[in-house]
Amino acid sequence: MAATHRAAVLGSPIGHSLSPRLHNAAYRALGLDDWSYDRFEIDEAALPGFLEGLGPEWAGLSLTMPLKRAVIPLLDEITDTAASVEAVNTVVFREDGRRVGDNTDIPGLIAALQERGVEKVESAAILGAGATASSALAALARLCTGEVTVYVRSERRADEMRQWGERLGVQVRPAAWADAIRAFDAPLVISTTPAGGTDDLATRLPARVGTLFDVLYEPWPTPLAAAWQDRGGPVLSGLDLLVHQAVFQFRQFTGDPRSPLTAMREAARTA
Repeated sequence: MAATHRAAVLGSPIGHSLSPRLHNAAYRALGLDDWSYDRFEIDEAALPGFLEGLGPEWAGLSLTMPLKRAVIPLLDEITDTAASVEAVNTVVFREDGRRVGDNTDIPGLIAALQERGVEKVESAAILGAGATASSALAALARLCTGEVTVYVRSERRADEMRQWGERLGVQVRPAAWADAIRAFDAPLVISTTPAGGTDDLATRLPARVGTLFDVLYEPWPTPLAAAWQDRGGPVLSGLDLLVHQAVFQFRQFTGDPRSPLTAMREAARTA
């Protein structure tokens, strides 16, 4: 059957994206045979023209770097969740033609943690201060009842995380990266660093650890995640975030309230 409903992921580079496998697996699992999901290599300069060229068969888009902020001026509306971190990873095309931007990374991160039984924590630590760290802070605004310590490599990053904390209503305490080993005393640690960023910490874990959410999924396991598992602590990976945020996208694109989590997770694992 030819696809009459379309969605896709945009970004640059985009060849590594697992989103087409996840969404197409969801369509097959739930019998949505007239849906298709593709990928397109699109940068900031090409984004306006791409959006203008889309026809009525398009239901939505997933966005990755470098488009999460570049898309905002091209939209009619963004949700409070997206506005809270000034980042859109989901665009939904309404029947009236309006383009609405959302951020499913934040509820995806929350859902992944809740699936592992992390409903509330008294404190938390974040390793790194990049774009993902602001989404982590937004999630912790709903999960953490106390202080969030953010370990950063520069005073500029420390100032940025203080500002994000004030904006999101989170009690943030920036700390120097040299003291990052202290992060592991927290009941929840979210690592947002690039590959290799925490390798030097992996051999310095305490005997008892809480929960680790390492947002990487390639390569996996990271040295930190492997060492954490050796200590018997719960570990979540970037794949957990990827599939949970994709479930929220699927529901927004299709209007189907069912959850394709199992199908998406299996597609991610086999990929």
